[in-house]
Amino acid sequence: MSAQRSAVENRRGFRLLRILLPALVLVLGLAAWELVVRINNIPPYVLPGPLLVLRTLISDWTVLFQSLLTTLLTTLEGFIAASIGGIALALLFNQSKLVEYSLFPYAVILQVTPVIAIAPLLLIYLPQQTAVVVCAWIVGFFPVLSNTTLGLNSVDRNLAGLFQLYGASRLQSLRLLKLPSALPYILGGLRISGGLSLIGAVVAEIAAGTAGAGSGLAYRIAESGYRLNIPRMFAALLLLSLAGIVIYGLLALISHLALRRWHESALGKEN
Repeated sequence: MSAQRSAVENRRGFRLLRILLPALVLVLGLAAWELVVRINNIPPYVLPGPLLVLRTLISDWTVLFQSLLTTLLTTLEGFIAASIGGIALALLFNQSKLVEYSLFPYAVILQVTPVIAIAPLLLIYLPQQTAVVVCAWIVGFFPVLSNTTLGLNSVDRNLAGLFQLYGASRLQSLRLLKLPSALPYILGGLRISGGLSLIGAVVAEIAAGTAGAGSGLAYRIAESGYRLNIPRMFAALLLLSLAGIVIYGLLALISHLALRRWHESALGKEN
């Protein structure tokens, strides 16, 4: 019993250490940054200190928060479209190899084409908000499609043979075997897609900003650069980073809650 209690305490100490070490590194890094700026008297339009960035974030909160909401809404729309489209197309691929062989190469082409090159074209042919959402969808679509396709094709052959032995229909095999087996892959693809959708939205907003229109957080970064308002640029960049961390954290939490009672990847974290 004492050995078990000691093991539990060691795991708790290790978890606490995993939290404290990154926080300590962050504090030391910010302190060094502030000291370098103050000792060398670096002007704010070259490199603002962390304290100035924080003051700018507070003073410009109204503008930056509204822009953050715009970017998050675009990211959410692109992520939902990528999730639904990627999973639906992967299901179609799994049911028809002819469709997979016909369409999957074009999905690859869509993935490897830089979205920064596509965004200006989309802004010409589509309304601004629609073009920005499409860019977020393009970037987030392929991870969901590829991971879901991989998961559906990675079902244990013995279990698939057992389903065939008992005369299960294709729909029953899909619903009761393939989808549960592919769930970890799907959730992994969604975690990747969430961050990439934010990147796609940011790229499209920057392209829209260079065209003279925009209201998202990336547009504020570009605008601040034009006006040499570097503290606001850093503050907007900080909000974007925090948004990406929150998106990934929420999707990771959903994945853990969905898998924690039965899948090895989540069970290991519980022990």
